[in-house]
Amino acid sequence: MKTVRIYKDLDLSFTPHPGTGDLGMKFDINSVKQSLRILLLTANGERPFNYLIGSPIYMMLFEPMDLVTANMLEAQITLLITQFEPRCKLELVEVSPNFDLNQYDITISFYVVGNPEPITYSTFLKRAR
Repeated sequence: MKTVRIYKDLDLSFTPHPGTGDLGMKFDINSVKQSLRILLLTANGERPFNYLIGSPIYMMLFEPMDLVTANMLEAQITLLITQFEPRCKLELVEVSPNFDLNQYDITISFYVVGNPEPITYSTFLKRAR
């Protein structure tokens, strides 16, 4: 049975394919996960010719680390994904402050359109100095 690939993006690590030497590709779930990571790291007005994509998430990392900021981050991430990533159906966003590492741990549960299996993507956000 042939695998049907719905979504395809460039692998932004820019590692060449070992056999062909071409740029690597990300497919389906990995493509959407890469897109989510990019969306989380994109600030307002950062993209040339498309200034609407982005969010104030990066600036919120410099607010006091507490549950109120975590809830505001959760709301911003939910809004960002529902507005700019049509390939996923969002189920749950959880943001919890990790006081020991001075970062927010993020878990995003979603379904990729065209795939019936639930996907969980975990990452962290940490302010850069």
